[in-house]
Amino acid sequence: MIGMFDSGSGGLTVLRSVRAVVPSADIVYFGDIKNAPYGSRSREELSKLTTDAMQLLLERGARSMVSACNSVSASLAVSLFDSLSLEPSHLIEMVGPTVAALREHQGAVLLVATPATIESGIYQSAFRMIGRSVDILPIPELAPALEFGATDEEIRAIIEDTFGSYAGEKPAVVVLACTHYPLAIQHFHEVLGEGIAIFDPADAVASRVERRFWPREAGSGNLHFIISKDSALFRERVAEMFPNTQYEVEVLS
Repeated sequence: MIGMFDSGSGGLTVLRSVRAVVPSADIVYFGDIKNAPYGSRSREELSKLTTDAMQLLLERGARSMVSACNSVSASLAVSLFDSLSLEPSHLIEMVGPTVAALREHQGAVLLVATPATIESGIYQSAFRMIGRSVDILPIPELAPALEFGATDEEIRAIIEDTFGSYAGEKPAVVVLACTHYPLAIQHFHEVLGEGIAIFDPADAVASRVERRFWPREAGSGNLHFIISKDSALFRERVAEMFPNTQYEVEVLS
């Protein structure tokens, strides 16, 4: 079974891509809505939340993991292997697949992300390892706005204000380095206009899942959601993104 976790509904964008390439995999998804957003939390808080999330998924039978949260760095997750008895080859995070997919991309790269992801430096370091530089632009308000049901007008205004104050080089590609951001991808397209590509890491992560976890994780296609706090918006997004799919939503007591 594959376990996936995120601070809420953002990771559903990754889950959707994973299900598209390995539809028969059994997946349990944990959305930590009670503690969302992760993007403004300290490293110490992220360490505790990550440990708790991975332990929960292991207890529910997951043996392969996808950290569908950019704020949880690869180094943070790797440090938990010994304490959780998890093999390094059984964990996929967001950074490695994203950077690998952009290795041959030409032109300036702009990374939009939460403060925690940017302050960790994980993307900047990973791009430097392949001889590439990347510009960064935090959007602190966007993930919570998407998680807690802001209007389309409010979400678009956040994106417009963010790029309106950006004074860096015009990018060839904008990387949505928060799994919540693809929920607003149409607004990004409208604000950025033509000529700027938008990269959603979900497909790169899904490809890595297929290569590393398949066919080991072949199953019956069971899908189970666990959330730390009930959310009508989460349930609505699940229904919209996984139509004609049988699943269960469990709320932790």
